[in-house]
Amino acid sequence: MVGHTQPERDERNIIDSLQLSRSRSIGPITFRQLVARFGSAGAALKAVPELARKSNNTSRFALRSREEAAKELETINRLGAWAVPLNSNDYPAALAAIEDAPPVLIGLGDKSLLLRKTIAVVGARNASANGKRLARQFAADLGAGGLVVASGLARGIDTSAHEGALNSGTIAVVAGGLDIVYPPENQDLMEAIAANGAVLTEMPPGTRPKARHFPRRNRIVSGLSFGALVVEAARNSGSLITARLALEQGREVFAVPGSPLDPRSQGGNDLIRQGAILAESAEDILRSLEEGFQKPVISPQTFDKSAFCTPANEETEIAKAHNDIVSLLSHTPVAVDELIRQCQLSPAAVSSAILELELSGAVDRLPGNMVALKSGTAARPAY
Repeated sequence: MVGHTQPERDERNIIDSLQLSRSRSIGPITFRQLVARFGSAGAALKAVPELARKSNNTSRFALRSREEAAKELETINRLGAWAVPLNSNDYPAALAAIEDAPPVLIGLGDKSLLLRKTIAVVGARNASANGKRLARQFAADLGAGGLVVASGLARGIDTSAHEGALNSGTIAVVAGGLDIVYPPENQDLMEAIAANGAVLTEMPPGTRPKARHFPRRNRIVSGLSFGALVVEAARNSGSLITARLALEQGREVFAVPGSPLDPRSQGGNDLIRQGAILAESAEDILRSLEEGFQKPVISPQTFDKSAFCTPANEETEIAKAHNDIVSLLSHTPVAVDELIRQCQLSPAAVSSAILELELSGAVDRLPGNMVALKSGTAARPAY
């Protein structure tokens, strides 16, 4: 019997991952849990219809068709792009370490940049002339120090950071599909990055960026990176979301101090007050990260399948876990570990029950190993 070649196996794995991750009720965290439990996206695809059926609410679950997933990959190939699933050796280790890592990365340009040490440089869209100059200089100097610069291709600081690192290596993470340029005035820059760096997204081709997509993009910018530098940021700006995500992901946060009279500097100054490292030059950042570079500061999480595999004789326990979990949950997130303690059931049974409830659309799994009832779901036993 003739076996599949490596390219065929890789293509099948990409299509499996696209089909599973694009299915309704399966987000990045659920995807990871399913692959952990069943060993691969392909094996999970065979199992999820039965899991959804057990939840008695299959109306909210819909598995994406194989044809649609294959068509998406064809479109990716037609754009001259590539797709990297979570379990690929080409997937960046730092990003794989975050619990809501994208199941599939889609990119244009130099894929090898994903495997290099990266620093995020972000800041205000309505940046000052000095802020843009500083961002460009920081990016150029960080690139000269051996780092790839990641940012979000937005106006202002992001644009300047990409320009400064264009010759040394830069990754632009976009909120929509690779075939949608946003903002439109950055088309030439996006094409230059695709030719000399890499453009990256988790969204399928044809996706127009919406407001809800930008925080998701920000988690990729920070997740790729060993640290995040904020050059200018107003209070409550999107750049501070990136900084907060970086802290939650265990990354260093750096900030350039600015005038207290400029609202664009208030967010960065606040970060410094809260413990961010003050950065007056790229050398401050390189020196701070140097010790961490002697050994990996981020290790990709490995799937501990034994924690999720539930023997068939525990089906009764899983059914009980369904009832207990839904009765304990509200629309306020709670830690899964707390549910395990209060249910007094095995972690495997609780994990299995949560998976089934997710697939039914009854609960949302959130970063930080938290879960909550989905809006519209009653806080009462499901069975």
